[in-house]
Amino acid sequence: MIEIKKLTKQAENKLILRGVDLSIHKGETVGILGPNGAGKSTLLKVLASLIKPTSGMIKINGLDLKKDSLEIKKILGYLPHSSLLYDHYSPLENLVFFGNIYGVKNVEQKAAELVKEVGLSFFLNEPVKNFSRGMIQRIAIARAIIHEPEVLLLDEPHTGLDQGAIAILNNVILSMKEKGTTTLMVTHDFKQAAEICDRIVIVKNGKIVDDFRIENSSLGYVSQKYELQVEGVS
Repeated sequence: MIEIKKLTKQAENKLILRGVDLSIHKGETVGILGPNGAGKSTLLKVLASLIKPTSGMIKINGLDLKKDSLEIKKILGYLPHSSLLYDHYSPLENLVFFGNIYGVKNVEQKAAELVKEVGLSFFLNEPVKNFSRGMIQRIAIARAIIHEPEVLLLDEPHTGLDQGAIAILNNVILSMKEKGTTTLMVTHDFKQAAEICDRIVIVKNGKIVDDFRIENSSLGYVSQKYELQVEGVS
């Protein structure tokens, strides 16, 4: 589904990604862990065609990122640190707006269903500018999946969410997985990564230093691996 080979990204004489090789199968949910400045968010931005790689090859669903970026964008859902929402629009208006960009059929019905799915039906027509950080994040997640993308890129999606909202988000991610969506999730939350991911990729200094599957949602195993690779603790 996603093939990355010898990917590099340089900015202002600093090499942010250093020869990343990664293969992700359709339907996998992959957590990307690593310290601040490791290159995790940069990797997602490259995949989302927001920034160009310096060198290397990326294919998504058989499409070459350099040649077919417009086609790839149609099958991507992306949640960056910012919500990308229009704060004077309501949740319904935001989702209808973005749904129309992707040509979603029955977009108003789909938008209303997603607002309900993220637990904000009561605020369906309230301007987003009146929302808390956690509420905005929930609508931003709905925005990212309004067109039922084949690939979902999530950058710290649990940030600002309380426990109830975290449960809702995880259910959304698992629901998308059941539909065959491939998900890459950058996170610092080991617990959530262990609960919803099939694999963990650890990035340090722009390189992948570990790549392993998770057995039985083992938080302890994820923490142990991270400490060994990033902090040098065994």
